[in-house]
Amino acid sequence: MKIVVATGNQNKAREIREIFRDLDLDVVTMKEEGIDSDPEENGATFAENALIKARAVHALTEYIVIADDSGLIIDALNGEPGVYSARYLGYDTSYHVKNANLIERLSGVPEDRRSARFACAIAAILPDGTELVTEGTMEGIIGYEEKGENGFGYDPILYLPQFQRYSAELTPDEKNAISHRGEALRKMYHELQRYL
Repeated sequence: MKIVVATGNQNKAREIREIFRDLDLDVVTMKEEGIDSDPEENGATFAENALIKARAVHALTEYIVIADDSGLIIDALNGEPGVYSARYLGYDTSYHVKNANLIERLSGVPEDRRSARFACAIAAILPDGTELVTEGTMEGIIGYEEKGENGFGYDPILYLPQFQRYSAELTPDEKNAISHRGEALRKMYHELQRYL
């Protein structure tokens, strides 16, 4: 039995392999499985987008399929960029530009109103069509500058008060222990245990 991850991102696949290592299942990316799928992610929530991706790949394989969708939610910006996190200001726009734009939009907003979080939804579809969804968040505040070299995307602007560091300043182990994706994956691990 395999888990096919609806991504070509090896970092995501590695994280899933690590968290699911006790399930005795091969974890492969859809590209490793020879699957080409790129459905339009037009859901209103991270969970809906994760299910869109999982369903598209599930139609092409008999194995368990896992997909995720995640992004940054900034309360003072009415939840932006939210489900549009990847395409905020355009897919080809660098995250340095995206981060600078968000910091600029929060100019003058006091620290106690800069709350934000990374959110992730994981969708799994079992061979029999059973659909499972789990979610996780990582709470923080939007900083006043980019900091750190260990992350990607919006990591350099999410400050984590409990660590007194930015997400991009955490080691991979520290981040995996508290990350939104890690939390959602650990919940999914326990869900899958019930079905396997």
